Amino acid sequence: MARKMVFIDTSLCTGCKACSVACKAWNDLPAEKTQRISSYQAQADFTPNTWTYVRFREEYKDKKMRFNMLKLQCFHCGDPACMKACSSNAIYKTETGYTLIDKDKCIGCGYCAANCPWGVPKIDEATNKSTKCNGCIDRVESGMKPACAQTCQPGAILFGDYAEIMPQAQARVEELQLTNPKAHLYGTELMGGTTYVYLLQDRPDAYGLPLYPTTPISLTLWKDIVHPLGGLAIGASAAAITCGVIVNFVSGNYANRAKKIAESHDEGGK
Repeated sequence: MARKMVFIDTSLCTGCKACSVACKAWNDLPAEKTQRISSYQAQADFTPNTWTYVRFREEYKDKKMRFNMLKLQCFHCGDPACMKACSSNAIYKTETGYTLIDKDKCIGCGYCAANCPWGVPKIDEATNKSTKCNGCIDRVESGMKPACAQTCQPGAILFGDYAEIMPQAQARVEELQLTNPKAHLYGTELMGGTTYVYLLQDRPDAYGLPLYPTTPISLTLWKDIVHPLGGLAIGASAAAITCGVIVNFVSGNYANRAKKIAESHDEGGK
């Protein structure tokens, strides 16, 4: 199957939460007791039984109250930190772009939850297994839309082949930029490119999203450099020096890139 994409247009989202209800219904996830967090938000975070929810962020601007509404779920990264962190090889990628968990292999170590830059995976204490959005992979492989996309009445969630949906997403951004220069796509260049891509009308932090989410440097060093080199029996001191140099180099690059992204958003809003 071809690579898939889910495009979430926040300019069309009404915050109805039907996507969250549809997710629970299709995946047989039980209802949970919630309480008001702020304004219309009653769900504070993901849980083992809540794989998608809508976040509301209030912003008073130009004498008007504005809500930055955002449907959240696993982003299904192209280069997922959770998969790199998994100690039991329970997390894997599909050719369609989804990041899935093999529950038979999962040992509930929690490394995926600790290393996801969006804090998506949660450990179910009842089963000692990691849980998160699976993209409705059973529906997708049967030629159906994910439950959230199927139920979205305003048309804020589009699903299809990446080659088909991405041009539509780019065209929508260009349309909104005529009146709002801050409009941009979020996810296309993050974590290897995400399967779930957002159209944001403001800076990511206005929605409570990280500006430049990355795999923790410590995990990258261990999995990609130190651990493989260990097989070559390099000296401990040499390894420490190498790690120090790389940490400084990578940290500098990430900081500079994040700064450039922030400056570009600021310039776009002027």
